[in-house]
Formats: sequence, structure tokens, C-alpha cells
Amino acid sequence: MEYLTLDRYLRERFGEKLYRLALDGGMTCPNRDGTVGTGGCTFCLEGSGSFAQQRTASVARQLAEAKERIRAKTKAQRFIAYFQSYTNTYAPIDYLERLFTETIEQPDVAVLDIATRPDCLDDEVIALLKRLNEIKPVWVELGLQTIHPRTAAAINRCWELPCFDSAMERLNAAGLETIVHVILGLPGESREDMAATVRYAAQSGAKGIKLQLLHILEGTPMAEQYRRGEVRVMELDEYCSLLAGLLPLIPPDMVIHRLTGDGDKRYLLAPLWSGDKKRVLNAINKVLRQN
Repeated sequence: MEYLTLDRYLRERFGEKLYRLALDGGMTCPNRDGTVGTGGCTFCLEGSGSFAQQRTASVARQLAEAKERIRAKTKAQRFIAYFQSYTNTYAPIDYLERLFTETIEQPDVAVLDIATRPDCLDDEVIALLKRLNEIKPVWVELGLQTIHPRTAAAINRCWELPCFDSAMERLNAAGLETIVHVILGLPGESREDMAATVRYAAQSGAKGIKLQLLHILEGTPMAEQYRRGEVRVMELDEYCSLLAGLLPLIPPDMVIHRLTGDGDKRYLLAPLWSGDKKRVLNAINKVLRQN
């Protein structure tokens, strides 16, 4: 089974492999500070309770330390600066402009990659990202997770599907490259439910997709649900079989940024097999070759 991997896409577009630098912009989430909800999504580890750039090391320091870690293992030359933690457009516009401009102007940063929520992308933020995209490519990652209202309510997502549709329409109109996150194995969802979400993401105009295995992290509301038997997780062979059925739904020119996911091993409660990334990828590739 052929699909467009991120590695192949990067080599074709940039002529080399790019390495991600995981950065923290010091932001929280409107689903934590009471703006739209509290407690966050049930699968998400607790973050800060308020806008908190003061607790975060400067972006210059974070970049330098992340580059040093990667270059100790590889001959990396250029990087993807990835603002990953929580909602990375949930801050005053002047702060976002300073933060992202300082990052994108680093000579060896080839891409600025920003993970956020669709309800934190007003027109002013999108205009900023559009300006930055004229300097270097800007990717915007949106956590869709599911299209089903019952699941969205169960995981305390706190925004509805038309919000995602509006954000995608405006991001695409601004010429920004978008990546959609989907979680596979959310409580109560059937294979047909997950397939419907993948189809929706594939038809959204996004350039890329991340397929994320549901994993349970200690300290989350979902961990307590798991212990009470209210949430189950998939076995490895079950997940591989699921992927084999879902990948044909994705257009061949849509970049597959992720096929699984390995939660922080310090907090991983289940499934424990997901922590062995090499084993998981080998099992997935074996099933895909057979298909």
C-alpha cells in the first residue's frame, strides 16, 4: 500500500530531511482557563491555568538546546520549529508576532509549525500567519480528533464542527498549509465512525493528516475512566488492521505526518505496547505491505 510519508515529502520539497524542534510558547488553552471550559480535553495532561509566557524559557534558548540535542545524534542542517504544547495561538497578537518572528528568522529554521485549536484563529491571527508565510512556510496543525458530536462532548473538546470548517476555510484562503489531527480509538467510536472522521479530514482541504492512536496518560480524566473500565484501548494487531482500512480513504497527495503516536513514557498508562515505537512501526508496515 503506497502513501505519501512526511519523510518523502520533505526530501522532495526541501531536498533533505528536516528535524522537528519541539518548542513551548508558554500558552494555555481556553478549555482550561474557563473561557470555554475547564479541565481540558479528557485525554490531555494538565497545563498551566493562565497565559504563562513568563514560565517558559526564551525561544532562542529553547531552539539552541533542541538543536544541540538533535545534532548530537544526526548531521541535521535545517529544522521544523514546532510549537506543540497546548494552544499556540492563544495569546495577545503582539506576543505571537514577536515569538513567531524571532523563530522564523532563524537561518536554519525551514518551517514554522504551529499546533492550535480552530476556535483560537481569529482573522488577526490568520493575517499574522499569512505574513509570516511570505518569509518561510507556515504550517498550522488543527486538532479535529473526531467529527461526532457525542464523542466531542464526551472528551470535553468544547467546540463544534462548524468552527473547524470556518477555520479551515480561512486558513486555506490565506494560503497556509494545514495538518489535521485525528485520534483513533476514542471511547464509543466504531470503525465506521473513525472512517467518517478520516474521510472528513481528507476532504477538508488540509495538506496533511496525523493519525493518532488513543493512549491513556496518568493524570488525565481519561486515566480514571480507564481504571473504571469505561474506556478501552486497542491491541497492536487491531490497530494495524484499522490503519489498513483507513489509509485508502486518504488522497495519495495528502501527507501522512503520523501513523500512530507514543505518549510520554513517564505517564503512559495504556496501551503499553505503544511505547515501543520501532516494534509498532514494523508491525504497521508489515500489515500495509500485505495489503
